[in-house]
Amino acid sequence: MANEDLAALVRTIKDYPHAGIMFRDITTLLLDGTGFAACTERLAAAIITPPDLVAGIEARGFIFGAALAQRLGVGFVLLRKQNKLPGRVTGVNYALEYGTDRIEMHADAVQPGQRVLLVDDLIATGGTALAGLELLRGAGAVVDEAAFVIDLPDLGGAAKLRAAGISVHNLLEFEGD
Repeated sequence: MANEDLAALVRTIKDYPHAGIMFRDITTLLLDGTGFAACTERLAAAIITPPDLVAGIEARGFIFGAALAQRLGVGFVLLRKQNKLPGRVTGVNYALEYGTDRIEMHADAVQPGQRVLLVDDLIATGGTALAGLELLRGAGAVVDEAAFVIDLPDLGGAAKLRAAGISVHNLLEFEGD
């Protein structure tokens, strides 16, 4: 596996939050300064077209997105859960396994035509990432790349993003999750 050094820093917690789930915990990677720095550098190196902004999905996407924005020398946009941002917001509702959720950003965070890189720690089913994509594109952003530390390919989220015209970059893959 590529990036074996980083994979060794990701803890797997069996049966969390439900029986049968193998939770990939990146907090152990974050505890390792060298690993976290390598993660940021490797994600930055994978980006094809320099963005104007990086958008991170709440909550762990804030960590990697902000580090990546700093490394790339660009601003950072927060994509947050409903009612977490002050001021005027724009949002998108999206389906969950049991119900719906909403993701929002400040209405003035992105200007039409700005190139935005979408970032989160992990891509699983893709629901939240697709909602973030819809939100950003709805504001006129050009979004054609997304970066994740981990992809769970069996759940199909990265494939859904590719079908939406996104180049998906990830450092690690864990099968069977």
